[in-house]
Amino acid sequence: MTPDPSTVLALDRDSVWLIIALVACVTLTSRLIGPFIMRVVPITGRVERFLDGVAVSVIAALVASSLAGQGEREMAAVGLAALVMIATRSPVAAMVAGIALGAGWTYWLG
Repeated sequence: MTPDPSTVLALDRDSVWLIIALVACVTLTSRLIGPFIMRVVPITGRVERFLDGVAVSVIAALVASSLAGQGEREMAAVGLAALVMIATRSPVAAMVAGIALGAGWTYWLG
């Protein structure tokens, strides 16, 4: 499913490079400052759970934003992967199930 061209945000080339540079700067800054901040912050159970949850939150946000413009196949694959993950607690099994559903859908239904 392709998005409607009239609703897509149009950016010129300079704006795209500016956005990429800003994201790179924020990423680099957070990577460089993070170890200094963690020297001051005591690692309690709460802080450790927060840090473990950040990675999962970022992945969930990336998947959700990429699903916003996709079709039924992608939503079904992610839904199945989520169910398999809940049932088995295995990220590998969840990925395999989601990929298999997406590939099977494409092969048999086009």
